[in-house]
Amino acid sequence: MSAALIAYDVLGIPISATSLDSAAKLIEQWADDEQGRFVFIRDVHGIMQAQDDPELLALHQDAAMVTPDGMPLVWLGQLAGLPVSRTCGPDLMDHVLSRSPQSRLRHFFYGGKAGVAEDLKKKFEDRYPGLQVVGADTPPFRPLTQVELESIASAINSSGADVVWIGISTPKQEFLMRDLRPFVNATLIGVGAAFDFHTGQIKRAPFWMQKSGLEWSWRLSQEPKRLWKRYLVMAPRFLIAVATGRKTDARSA
Repeated sequence: MSAALIAYDVLGIPISATSLDSAAKLIEQWADDEQGRFVFIRDVHGIMQAQDDPELLALHQDAAMVTPDGMPLVWLGQLAGLPVSRTCGPDLMDHVLSRSPQSRLRHFFYGGKAGVAEDLKKKFEDRYPGLQVVGADTPPFRPLTQVELESIASAINSSGADVVWIGISTPKQEFLMRDLRPFVNATLIGVGAAFDFHTGQIKRAPFWMQKSGLEWSWRLSQEPKRLWKRYLVMAPRFLIAVATGRKTDARSA
């Protein structure tokens, strides 16, 4: 974690005390050093997946930033006295890209189904004139071979991208970022379903539901077969773990 960040522990995971503005500014600063790093955007589901996977849990310690996606994580940070606000994938992506015609950050989109990354590129370039999206590609629905890993890393480096937005499922995207980092000179950010939200593949919850911590119920109603376990099993486990587990403390990251 960056020394410039303050983090608070949630079940062994250092959640960065961020806002959209503070996270965006840090990402812009990182572009100056051409160092490979990755950012996790964490919700309750991701927290609980890490409890069941020691390798994934340990990987959070190597992340340059772990932003709070779900409102329960924001509330825990606020209870610890920290100035934290929700920093979820779709919002962070839009916020950083909206600033990029001025900041001059260059972006690469990697994820989604066939054609989604290219569609996303066009939508954002139309939305923010002057935005530089220097690459867009879709990974296969399987782990990359070493040759494929080095090929996409070469494409990212050749493009001159400062930020690579990775839109695949958790925890696949976290392990992919780990494997890519040694080969790239960019910040890798896993944003999950953000590609689908921004291209209209999935409709996002109304704003009032996002702010009140009820977005989960909207998503469950949209994709019940895929998400029932995430919200009806993982979320109660999280509440029990937080209530009975280790204390949530603020600390320097």
